Amino acid sequence: MAEGQRIQFGTDGVRGVANEGLKPEDALSLGLAAARLFGGPLVLGRDTRLSSGMLSAALAAGASSGGARVLDVGVLPTPGVAALAGRLRASLAAVVSASHNPYPDNGIKFLSGEGRKLPDAHERDIERLAGEGSASSASFVRPTGSGVGVVESVSDAAGLYAETVLSRLRPQAEGTKVLLDCANGAAYEVAPLAFEDLGVELSVVGDTPTGTNINEGVGSTHVEKLDVAGHDVAFAFDGDADRVLAVDEKGRVVDGDRIIAILARDLLERGTLRGGVVVTVMSNLGFFKAMDGLGVTYEVTPVGDRHVAEAMTKRGASLGGEQSGHVIFSEYATTGDGLVTALALLDVMVRSGKPLSELARVMEVYPQTLINVRVEDRSIAESATVKESVGQAERRLGSEGRILLRPSGTEPLVRVMVEHEDEAVCREVCEEVAAVVSSSSPRSVSGVRIS
Repeated sequence: MAEGQRIQFGTDGVRGVANEGLKPEDALSLGLAAARLFGGPLVLGRDTRLSSGMLSAALAAGASSGGARVLDVGVLPTPGVAALAGRLRASLAAVVSASHNPYPDNGIKFLSGEGRKLPDAHERDIERLAGEGSASSASFVRPTGSGVGVVESVSDAAGLYAETVLSRLRPQAEGTKVLLDCANGAAYEVAPLAFEDLGVELSVVGDTPTGTNINEGVGSTHVEKLDVAGHDVAFAFDGDADRVLAVDEKGRVVDGDRIIAILARDLLERGTLRGGVVVTVMSNLGFFKAMDGLGVTYEVTPVGDRHVAEAMTKRGASLGGEQSGHVIFSEYATTGDGLVTALALLDVMVRSGKPLSELARVMEVYPQTLINVRVEDRSIAESATVKESVGQAERRLGSEGRILLRPSGTEPLVRVMVEHEDEAVCREVCEEVAAVVSSSSPRSVSGVRIS
């Protein structure tokens, strides 16, 4: 952290520019705090960023200094670290990654020994010990001699993860033409390994990480660049491969909403859909209409796979996720897993004998406009003027549309999202409401996305 700034967990661990906002000494403090609170073993993995080795080594040093045995699995997707945490009977797992962010950024997040997101209370405990310097205070006597923890490298961790996944989910997909985009990230080794084992005709891009090219023009944030000509399906992972987007044989992107809808219908038809599905407020209106048509119940949570996972646990749901491609398939994984999601979608394709373009027709995607309004105070979204504007918009949209105002949890923004069957109406209403939000703040509108 910057001088005088405390270590603080956000929605997905601790994030910052490596060596500036997130330094090796921060990683060491986090490792030591984790060892004090949870002991060991601690399974530790990382992505391909230039700084990930540095931060991983520092975290391992901190944890072993606290007496924990560290099992270093090297470069591995976040869900791979989660899977091996359970397999290796760890008390905790840690991942050094900033997911889909550019390479100068990095992050550290912790998972339970079962491979699940840590409860907020446990993150606050780690934050308190690491951020206040308590982890290294004189009141904590560090072990010496044989009490010092060891750092062990786990051989063929990618093979172990692939074996774990394929033992649970193995599509009979021999001869299927598959294109993988590994984002020059954590999936670059294990995803091709798993798909080659299936006997598919495989092409791979984004599998040559240099330390500085993770997510650079590749991966799920650049899925529109994939050329799928000659392939039955393409899968694009993000930097830590906890999410994936697909592209059908006609070159059309199949996002998380459609993937979840396809999987939900398949589970429903096989009688194995438990607890309905869990999605976030950002899911497309067409998704909800599709689930209503299928008779599938659903729960809607705030944005974030943590919220989805918590709701799934409470409902005993077998499926949930986000439009961005975070999909949690509880039958096969404890957290969002891009490899599991890709295999599950491929499995539906080969069992049904239908191309992905046909399967994706399970739902109609409503036009969606998203405008980010930069504001001084995010609470402006609750003002009477803005609420009146939203009410007028809701009346105009009727049952064939919806509007959502969401203050950003990390930036000084209010996000205005509108969906409607008529794209022109969608855009017009969104711009009108965004203008009201903007006029209530001295800062101006920035950024428009239409899908």
